[in-house]
Amino acid sequence: MDETGGKGVTLSEVPHECAKTFTMLENNPDVMNELAHSIGVPKELSFHDVYSLYDSDMLAMVPRPVFALLNTIPMTEAWKQERDTEDADLKWYKGAGPAEPAIGFQQTIIHGCGLIGLLHCVCNGVPSELIVPGSELANFLRKAVPLGMDERARLLNETESMYQASEAVAQKGDTEALKPGEDSIHHFVALVKGLDGNLWELEGSRKGPLNRGSLRENEDALSERALELGIRRLVDIQRRAGGDLPFSCIALAPSV
Repeated sequence: MDETGGKGVTLSEVPHECAKTFTMLENNPDVMNELAHSIGVPKELSFHDVYSLYDSDMLAMVPRPVFALLNTIPMTEAWKQERDTEDADLKWYKGAGPAEPAIGFQQTIIHGCGLIGLLHCVCNGVPSELIVPGSELANFLRKAVPLGMDERARLLNETESMYQASEAVAQKGDTEALKPGEDSIHHFVALVKGLDGNLWELEGSRKGPLNRGSLRENEDALSERALELGIRRLVDIQRRAGGDLPFSCIALAPSV
C-alpha cells in the first residue's frame, strides 16, 4: 500500500489503526515553544518567526545559527504533482537505529502533523544533542530510535503523554482550531541541518527523510544555500505554475 489518506494520515506498507485524533497545532512560536519546552527541549532553544525568505533585513532578525525551519504549506496542484513524481521512484524508508542521519516519524495520527513537525525539528541535528536528560522527549526518543518507521508511528500513537502535551497547547494559537472531522490543506514540512551536514526535508506524509543536499560548516538551515535547497524551491515550484505559495515559517534557533 502506498498512499496518503485524509486528514494528513499516511498509509505505508503496514496499515495502522488511528487510535487518536489530535487538535491540529498552529505554526506559531508561542504554541511550539510551550510544547517543546514542556516535553524536554531546553529553554536555550526557541522557535522564532521568519517574516521573509528574501529580505535580508528581515532575515537578519532571526537569531543564528538556525538549526531547523518548520513550515506549513498548502497542498497545491503543482506541489502535489512534484511530490507524486518524486515519490514514485522512492521506496519506503527502512532505516532505524542511532546511525540514521535523520530520524523521521510517519504520520498515522489524525491532525498530528504539528507535533510530528516539531519532533522532526528537535530530534535531529544539534537540538537532538541538547534534549534535557530524563525528560519526556528524551525517554520517548530512547524508545523510538531503535525502531523502524512503522513501529515509531505506533509508539507515538500509543504515547499518551505526547498527546496530552500537544492538546495542552492546541487552543493557544491566534486562529480557531479545526473541529473534529474537518480537514486541513496545509502540511507541516521540517527542513533540518543534520549532524552529517546535509539539509533534510521531513514530513509525516512522505516515504521517509529526503536529503536535499550538503551544507558547509558555516551554513545553517536559514543560509542562502539551505533556503534555495529547501523552502524557496517549493515556492519556485508554485511560481512556475503561475501563482504564489502562501506559507508560514518559524525557525528553531538560540533563545534571546
